[in-house]
Amino acid sequence: MWRSVVWKLERAGRSRTDVHLSCLPKITQLQESATFLAANTEAFEKQGPLNAIPDARSNFLSKAPALCFQPHHFCTTFPQLDELLSQLGQSFPPNLTHGSVYTLEMPFMYGMKSAQARAYASVAMEAVESSDEEVEVHAVGDLLGTAELKVDPKMKKKRQKLYRRQVKVETEAWQQAAAEYREVIVDMCRKNLAPNLPFAQALLLGWFEPLRDGIIEEQKAYQRREQREDRSMYGPYLAQLPADMLAVITMHRLMGLLMSDMDNGCVKVVHAAIQIGEAVEQEVRIHQLMKKKKKHMELKTGGTERSLLSGKGDEVITGQNVDITSDSMREKVKKLVKQNKLRRVDSILRHASTDEPWTAAIHVKIGSRLLELMMETSFVQPAADQECPDVLDLRPAFTHTLKSHHMRRNLNRTYGVIECDPLVMLEINQSVRHMVMPYMPMLVHPRPWLGFNEGGYLHLKSSIMRTQGTKEQRMAVMDTPRESMKKVMEALDILGGTSWRIRAPILDVVEKMWADGGGLANLVDANDVGLPEKPETEDMEEWRRWRFSASEAKRTNKERHSIRCDTEIKLAVARKLRDEEEFYYPHNVDFRGRAYPMHPHLNHLGSDMCRGLLEFAKGRPLGSTGLYWLKIHLANLCGGPVGKMSFERRVAYTDNHMDKIFDSAERPLSGLRWWLLAEDPFQCLAACMDIRDAILSGDPSTYVSYLPVHQDGSCNGLQHYAALGRDWDGAQSVNLTTGDQPADVYAGIAERVRLIMEKDVLKNPLTNRNAASAQLLNGQIDRKLVKQTVMTSVYGVTFVGAQIQILSRLKERGLLADSIDMYRAAAYAAKVTLDALGEMFKEARCIMVWLGDCAKIIASAGHTVKWTTPLGLPVVQPYRKDTRQLVKTSLQVLALRSSDENQPVLVSRQRTAFPPNFVHSLDSSHMMMTAITCKKAGLTFAGVHDSYWTHAGDVEQMNVMLRENFVELYEQPILENLLKGFQEQFPGLAFPVIPKRGDFDLKEVLKAPYFFN
Repeated sequence: MWRSVVWKLERAGRSRTDVHLSCLPKITQLQESATFLAANTEAFEKQGPLNAIPDARSNFLSKAPALCFQPHHFCTTFPQLDELLSQLGQSFPPNLTHGSVYTLEMPFMYGMKSAQARAYASVAMEAVESSDEEVEVHAVGDLLGTAELKVDPKMKKKRQKLYRRQVKVETEAWQQAAAEYREVIVDMCRKNLAPNLPFAQALLLGWFEPLRDGIIEEQKAYQRREQREDRSMYGPYLAQLPADMLAVITMHRLMGLLMSDMDNGCVKVVHAAIQIGEAVEQEVRIHQLMKKKKKHMELKTGGTERSLLSGKGDEVITGQNVDITSDSMREKVKKLVKQNKLRRVDSILRHASTDEPWTAAIHVKIGSRLLELMMETSFVQPAADQECPDVLDLRPAFTHTLKSHHMRRNLNRTYGVIECDPLVMLEINQSVRHMVMPYMPMLVHPRPWLGFNEGGYLHLKSSIMRTQGTKEQRMAVMDTPRESMKKVMEALDILGGTSWRIRAPILDVVEKMWADGGGLANLVDANDVGLPEKPETEDMEEWRRWRFSASEAKRTNKERHSIRCDTEIKLAVARKLRDEEEFYYPHNVDFRGRAYPMHPHLNHLGSDMCRGLLEFAKGRPLGSTGLYWLKIHLANLCGGPVGKMSFERRVAYTDNHMDKIFDSAERPLSGLRWWLLAEDPFQCLAACMDIRDAILSGDPSTYVSYLPVHQDGSCNGLQHYAALGRDWDGAQSVNLTTGDQPADVYAGIAERVRLIMEKDVLKNPLTNRNAASAQLLNGQIDRKLVKQTVMTSVYGVTFVGAQIQILSRLKERGLLADSIDMYRAAAYAAKVTLDALGEMFKEARCIMVWLGDCAKIIASAGHTVKWTTPLGLPVVQPYRKDTRQLVKTSLQVLALRSSDENQPVLVSRQRTAFPPNFVHSLDSSHMMMTAITCKKAGLTFAGVHDSYWTHAGDVEQMNVMLRENFVELYEQPILENLLKGFQEQFPGLAFPVIPKRGDFDLKEVLKAPYFFN
């Protein structure tokens, strides 16, 4: 009765809800509704029946008519509603009558309780107080149920368990690691013997207790006010965490940096100090929050208290500072903690005037002192079974030293590093499985984005944009109305809402290959390259070659070590997630608007191994076309000329290799191993298994596939330029038009370059400086030589950059000696390639130049280039001259770099970066528009910049949507809007007119089969 007569709440998407306000014609219906609410409280509330229902009912009945027909009561009782309606441009109609229904479409705010939802709908909650449990927005539909308001108890219990696990992962990672160390130490003492642990874990265990004790002494020294330089600066912050947690943070952060930023076994002091300081700050915030929760949960409930955002007289927490010391605020925090509404408490703490963010100087002082303590207490001893003259020999595990870096002639830069002992370096890649990784994929749906710092992880620090510390960009986003960024937030919620799981058969194959030493399927070799022996001759040329070979071998080994550590981290994440039914990747954007998963290691933006290990958690039947697209997908993964064939020939290629596909799926390591020949071997193996299973199912159309199938843009940056310039020739070369098979822009450019060089070959080298270079390059021009330059030209590659790219390709072939002739030949090839690009993309090239000219005008006037993407995201180019702040720490004086908004802009950087950054903001807009459209159509969607993923059975539907969205995007006056924005920002500056564009018809894209393929 309550649901059908008084109000109706329907879920309509993950972040939007239709609320239907029904005015009640009869008091008897109100009485029935109140009775229904009293009798069915447990369907809405999770903490028992409502208090004082009889008293509340009379109050409810007396106020209901006024509340139903006098809208100002809504605004008075619920302050946010008035602001919400004004933001949406809506208001309650003044002529509401009995029986009328008014529909309001409004954002369903994260953290809104079911009671608040009912309050917005009927305002009956003014009379009825409740203590609703805070509900995840994505679970509202399940919590309230469908038409019958039923909740599956098993599903509810499962979700609650996952939610508790996620909170524990985010808030107790360091604490749990410290507890494990303590347990091992206690067990060791109890048995009076050393634990039987792997050497890498034994290292961490041996460092933990001395470091913890050293931190305890440091904390006591601060409490005793013992004098030490800078102790008064870092002491108050170190005192906010237990010593064991600080010890774990220090150890794990330093080891993590040594694994990821390997530089011959050392890491810069400034990098390590900042990361440790930032980790301590984040843990302090979480620790304080959980400490308050634990304290207040022990207090007895004293009467009925209103929730923070409902009821008369309540204050609304906004972005402004609040006084957390006031009695009223303390009472509200106490109520929220008792109700386990921790994010609301965290919001109060973040906005409290006494809880300002720590500065970079504080970070480095904290980090430096902790690093110093670690160096003083951490030692390494060779394992007992190793050959060593003295097994009791102890030596420092880490040392602080200085290194010099040659910048340019007569200029060296000296910086401090933490260097690890060679024995630590040998075992460091094995220690990754014992490392703490706070930003793991989430076990529950991420928080929807509602603001700059509101969304993503439940408790871990999350921001919607990666501003890299640039205040100007951060303020631009924070000052933008939420309504203007609605589509960006919605798209990020959709990307973060895609559920994934580990593909166990692929993980088994990877683990076996990795255990056998790697070296296959693009896995790094487990062994280092042997160093060449020193020559016994005194020939200087021999010694020069030896030094070069030894340097190359050391560089290769350094790279292999870093890649091995990275692979171990990725596999460690996969092992932890293997048994999870589903997990999620919360997304945010960089300053240009491109979306990225916030978890940095194992994600779908990663390597072939990462992509092969991941699949959608929810499957879809292949339907009538799914097997067709699976076969095309497999052919694409094989790479080479296969990916340039028509769709029909790609399907035929897969059919012709069906015996090898089955062999690969059934015997990946003991069979023919055909899948290893693919360009993306692990993804190819996953596709082989899916095709095998679909065919063996007997009816492929009903086979449920979990495999993501990709549709990739054809040199997507040039596609966007061709659409901007309506460039017909450019559009044809990047598949914006119809064709029997895909056009290959790289081959087209290579052919133009070859024709130019054929003419230069015939010229006399004595009179033409290009003739000798053309003769050296004769027969070497192909698509592979020019591909990287063509690809990066749209992103602002310079002539020098193009020369280096082509030089690298020539060195790989080993056809040219390391001489001045090779450099001249590379410079010549770079110039010819860029000229050929300009001829093929005339209009696009003019637009690129125009964008650079506009940026130069703005930057020369002392301003940064700013614009707004078609989806409403503000973008600010952050390129300014860096400032250096010298901070004296316990280890050394550190130079902190920051981009102060008062510093002069870098004109050249602003000019060269604007064209590629602008195109990146457009390709991100296209991807987000497609994500929103796919979600509305019920499709699963994942995006990797210009690569769109969905289930095989839904590829054709997604193909239609992404083409329609591309046309919709470029039917907007994008360049005109950009110029208008510049003129409004800088009315005193004169900008050049927009270049003339071609006659390409955007509707052609709708019929272009290989636009994305």
